[in-house]
Amino acid sequence: MTAPAPTDAHLVVTRYGLGRITGDDVELLDLPAPDVAALLRAGRGLAPATEARVRRRLPLETLVGDLRPPMASTRAVWGVGLNYHCKARTTGRALPTQPVLYLKSPSAGSGPEDTVPLPGSVSSQPDYEGEVALVVGARMHHTPAEQVWAHLAAITAANDLTARDVMAATGNPTLAKSFPGFGALGASVLGLGAVADRDAIGVRTTVNGELRQQASTADLIFPVPDLLAWITRYVVLEPGDVVLTGTPTGTGQDRGCFLSPGDQVEVTVAGVLPLRTRFRAESPDHPAPAAVDASTHSLRTESPMS
Repeated sequence: MTAPAPTDAHLVVTRYGLGRITGDDVELLDLPAPDVAALLRAGRGLAPATEARVRRRLPLETLVGDLRPPMASTRAVWGVGLNYHCKARTTGRALPTQPVLYLKSPSAGSGPEDTVPLPGSVSSQPDYEGEVALVVGARMHHTPAEQVWAHLAAITAANDLTARDVMAATGNPTLAKSFPGFGALGASVLGLGAVADRDAIGVRTTVNGELRQQASTADLIFPVPDLLAWITRYVVLEPGDVVLTGTPTGTGQDRGCFLSPGDQVEVTVAGVLPLRTRFRAESPDHPAPAAVDASTHSLRTESPMS
């Protein structure tokens, strides 16, 4: 399939449907797709969002609280472990010779302004990870590095939340990263045509207003073309799939401080609306599974996952 041409569409999903950001307004579009992932599965990239009839126009500021997860129907979210040079320097780890990959459960998804429960009955080390997320626009399999960008549709922000102690105890990144709400994406999706510098996409994370992470994809150990070319040697990436690119230094793991109820994390990726996530205590009516005792496992506690 020919990859759709990149567009500069800047999209959100609202309780009124799919919208296109234009200046300070959101144009609500006459499109049947419930979210951006579904739009991309139609096979024309983001083009339909640039062509659709505008049903209504609303000020963006009036939609605070009305934004929905833009990638809610994503089929797969792939993540990569240690992938920033600055993170490797902070932790003292050797640079990986090939990407370390994991899948994040779709059931972990959350969106802008969501409040996520911290699984206190199973973890005392929930951690934030601000990341640049890549949104696939065309089917990819054995895709050469020089063709990767042509197959991507957009970028968005991600908070790849991780229970560090669960990771250490089980050695299983999917378990550690798939608690309810631990896969935050949004708040908007920015077409590649609007990305100023694809080789240096900035990412910034604050916790309760304090800057914790700031870097750009220029510092990636495996740059975007190489990373996705490697992944597609083994798996098929479909339109609407998401690939996380790794997190820079400054996580709670690096600082020795983890998330608590009442915290708010904001992840900003260049050109994308801020992704804000609040945290609360786990409900006693819906506790997480019984805690895993790391002392009963012989697995190493230093994981290659960032």
